[in-house]
Amino acid sequence: MLVLVSINLRPALSSVGSVLEELMRDTGASATFVSVLTTLPVLCLGAFGLAAPPLARRFGTERVVLVTLLAMAAGLALRLFPSFLPLIGSTVVAGAAIGIIGVLMPGLVKRDFPKHASLMTGVYTMALCAGGALGAGATVPLAKAFDSWPAALAFWAAPAVLAAILWWPSIPKRRADQPKPVQYAVTGLWRDRLAWQVTLFTGLQSLLAYIVFGWLIQILRDRGLDAMTAGLTVSGSVLAQVPAALIVPILAARRRDQRGMIILIMTIGLMGMLGCLFAPLSTVAFWALLLGIGQGGNFALALLTIVLRSPDSHVAARLSSMAQSVGYTLAATGPFATGLLHSWTGSWDSVALLYLGVTIAGMACGLGAGRARHVNVTVTPLPQTTAVARA
Repeated sequence: MLVLVSINLRPALSSVGSVLEELMRDTGASATFVSVLTTLPVLCLGAFGLAAPPLARRFGTERVVLVTLLAMAAGLALRLFPSFLPLIGSTVVAGAAIGIIGVLMPGLVKRDFPKHASLMTGVYTMALCAGGALGAGATVPLAKAFDSWPAALAFWAAPAVLAAILWWPSIPKRRADQPKPVQYAVTGLWRDRLAWQVTLFTGLQSLLAYIVFGWLIQILRDRGLDAMTAGLTVSGSVLAQVPAALIVPILAARRRDQRGMIILIMTIGLMGMLGCLFAPLSTVAFWALLLGIGQGGNFALALLTIVLRSPDSHVAARLSSMAQSVGYTLAATGPFATGLLHSWTGSWDSVALLYLGVTIAGMACGLGAGRARHVNVTVTPLPQTTAVARA
């Protein structure tokens, strides 16, 4: 079930980039609106991720996941209507749902698989990457099959509904005589230097990922690839994330710390992006593959640092909320800045400087996040009558 839910957390984000040109043509959308459309879901990931821990404590993690999957499906169905308000509404609802579920998953991994955290982090990340690949690669063929790009975008509501149906039996039954689970307060997290290094590393590697999600297909189309080839190239890049997302955390967890692995994987991702921007088109598949390995590995390392830097599942849930909420808010600047840079310069060359600068900053934060230590926080049980979380 973890895998099926995780697969649904990326098609809503990666599918739009496949049909940006058609969306602009048919709706008359400006470049500014497209920049907002590619930025807004990432902002929602950050804003609504903060709500995940209190919602989980109030209603239970499994129930929150079920409701947000259904909300995601409803939001994606709005994309059947190709106009301003439905597209914005769809983006907000789907982004909020993904943000909430994404924050809860590392805590579930730490809770349910404490002895296999690195392996299950890899499996979870692999499923996320597979979902991203599906969204990027299958949307254009779906648009041709349906003769409608809005229908292709709305199609991704179907697997979300399927995941909700299959997730339903995992919800624990409530009994009137069953005592409420003990709640815990986690204090000091937002003042901890290591927590901020994990947060910034998570955000900066996400910023790089959302530049790719939002714009790489259009970049390749502007370089001369047709829509189908560009979509399949990016889909292949995202597919390359799948084995990287599984293997990298397993290898990284065997080391005393993860600093060397972070530098290596971020360098691979940078080389891949520069190749996609400047190398001959005949070689772009190779560079896209390299980019996918780097991005899949980076994302897995970000999630792994959340798990490994947390002493228990309660801290992991709070650190996940902090890292992903603040991190995704930071990441939202990536696609927006990319759109503005292209609009101002009329060229994609400036994106290379942006990507290089963010990669260097991510490496610096990763050197802190990769250290073999736990965040310095205090975890205390709360009385049943006053079980309110504090950060």
